[in-house]
Amino acid sequence: MASERSVNVGGVQIGGGAPVVVQTMTKTETANLTATMEQVRKVADAGADIVRVAVPRDKDVEALKTIVRDSPIPIIADIHFNHTLALKAIDAGAHCIRLNPGNIGGPDKVAEVAAKATDHGTPMRIGVNSGSLPKHLHALERENPVEALVAAAQEFVVLMERLAFTDFKVSIKSTNVPNTIAANRLLSERIPYPLHLGITEAGTKWSGSLKSAVGLGTLLADGIGDTIRISLSTFHAEEEVKVAWEILKALKLRERGPVLIACPTCGRLQFDMDTVVADIEKRLEAYEDPVEVAVLGCAVNGIGEASHADFGITGAKNEGLIFSRGKALKKVPQDQLVDALFAEIDKYTHTKTIQVDALEQAEGAQWLERIEEENAGELTPERLAKLEAEAQRAEADAMERDGIGVIPPADRVALDEDVSPVDGRRFSRA
Repeated sequence: MASERSVNVGGVQIGGGAPVVVQTMTKTETANLTATMEQVRKVADAGADIVRVAVPRDKDVEALKTIVRDSPIPIIADIHFNHTLALKAIDAGAHCIRLNPGNIGGPDKVAEVAAKATDHGTPMRIGVNSGSLPKHLHALERENPVEALVAAAQEFVVLMERLAFTDFKVSIKSTNVPNTIAANRLLSERIPYPLHLGITEAGTKWSGSLKSAVGLGTLLADGIGDTIRISLSTFHAEEEVKVAWEILKALKLRERGPVLIACPTCGRLQFDMDTVVADIEKRLEAYEDPVEVAVLGCAVNGIGEASHADFGITGAKNEGLIFSRGKALKKVPQDQLVDALFAEIDKYTHTKTIQVDALEQAEGAQWLERIEEENAGELTPERLAKLEAEAQRAEADAMERDGIGVIPPADRVALDEDVSPVDGRRFSRA
């Protein structure tokens, strides 16, 4: 369910039905302007819509002024424990303030930040992690960690509303995936504010990506969540952005750059698919168009498995086929497959049309037919489906010949429109 309310972070709308926003956090010392700005630009190039920087000291606030001025995307100042840093970050021009009202020094100090944020039109993200719940909720946390997370978030929402500040989004995170899912589902039913999603301290690029995909993907598929951050143990923040985009692309929530489809391989494989897939994936990073590219390990299953792909390749011992949207394009030597594939992709990205040479297409189709004949004994899923369909058609034809299940014309009853079960909805009779 989309959040009813929205916030505007430096021109980026979050919530209120806007596309899910991708964010990350720099891994550098914020006061190191050269390193921080380099990382900000990298995450922006990777597709981050907004980026957060840690502001634990006054010298980070000083750097923040330049970062906000020079950044290609909006900047969020991440504040803990010291509310004066939040006040200074707002003065420095931060496009949003991340705050945990539970560790900032009490309601009076939260009120100071809210007042200054109101004066400057600066939105906030408020929220809590499972590791930083208020002390009075620790007993509830032991009994029901999900309810404790939601209770903490609701208390903060009530506090902000009492301060007449409603320009905020809310985040509740846990390292526990089921708890994160359950807590955000519950919170989304109770508050109208935008939700920031994440699995906190998710882990390495491998395990953390999987945990994030399961947790965030589940919520996003439910329609819950307005902005996401993938938290990985890596110094390369752009890797978090790439994972976030893959999740959004997998759910068809947003498009950015190519989508790669690759079969899992099996004993039919007759070429070095691992190397080919890695090569294609790397080369696709340079493309911005949302082109869909498929790599099939063999020709036996036919190109029907990836008939929706804009372009694809499939190989045999010494030769391979380039195909497009279910049809052969051309047959090429196997060692030229990848280069030939990208030649076709390049033509498409420049002209927005798939260029077909009739002779090359016919040769490719003949090659595919020959490969399928050579492997006619393989009962692949496609071939089984085809055989089943043919059997069903033959059975229906036989029944019609024998008059089974067919109502003789003289016995058919023509329904008047007023007694038809689809009266006025699907058709009309002249």
